[in-house]
Amino acid sequence: MSKHYPPGRVALERALSKLRVASRSEAQRAIRAGAVAVNGRIVRDPLAPVHPERDRIVFEGDAATRPSWRTIAFHKPRGTVTTRRDPRGRRTVFDALGDDAEGLLAVGRLDLATSGLLLLTTDTRLAERLTNPSNAVVRRYAVTARGFVSDEHCAAMEQGIDPSISTPRRSSAAESTSDDLRAASVQVRKRSRRETHLIVELMEGKNREIRRLFAAVGAEVTKLVRIAYGPIELGSLRSGEWRELTRDAFSRL
Repeated sequence: MSKHYPPGRVALERALSKLRVASRSEAQRAIRAGAVAVNGRIVRDPLAPVHPERDRIVFEGDAATRPSWRTIAFHKPRGTVTTRRDPRGRRTVFDALGDDAEGLLAVGRLDLATSGLLLLTTDTRLAERLTNPSNAVVRRYAVTARGFVSDEHCAAMEQGIDPSISTPRRSSAAESTSDDLRAASVQVRKRSRRETHLIVELMEGKNREIRRLFAAVGAEVTKLVRIAYGPIELGSLRSGEWRELTRDAFSRL
């Protein structure tokens, strides 16, 4: 049964997670081990109510405070995963960033084989605004697909594809559901019988959506790079490089 808290208060384990001090599981272990104090007293109950802004919380000897506002644009290398730790031992974006990732959380994910723009921030509200599907924030990708991708294929991806049957809808007027795969825009840059280069825009980051869209029209994605997320562009960042962003960069949101 879920526990209800007074306004402004949350479970101690959640407060530590919200303050980016530790994950929920890490916080639970530390609390039960007596490594967390609230207002000078050791607390061993992970569900103890606290106010993250008003209570003085000490985690393993250090004061737990909300990190200052910081957001970066990172060129995620292909072959890294967008998690803080990977149970399979694969290299993560946090491994790639090292100490530069201190206090940051990734905004959404890019799969192992996808490279390009990844935003990381200390601002959980900004992350929510960027990832919430109802805000329809544009994600733009440069796509290379094997073979010839026709105008009809592009139109089908824009009209939407039912993943349960993996076939394009017959018209834009056909009834669609929230589970449909759909590109907001598909534009061909150049093509030949060997491969096609395109720019694809999405309004929602569903799991492997672009790869699944192309597979549904019989095309295989061989290279996928995110080049923009909302108002932020990858620009001249090389793989593994990052740059600081300002609040003003997100004013258009």
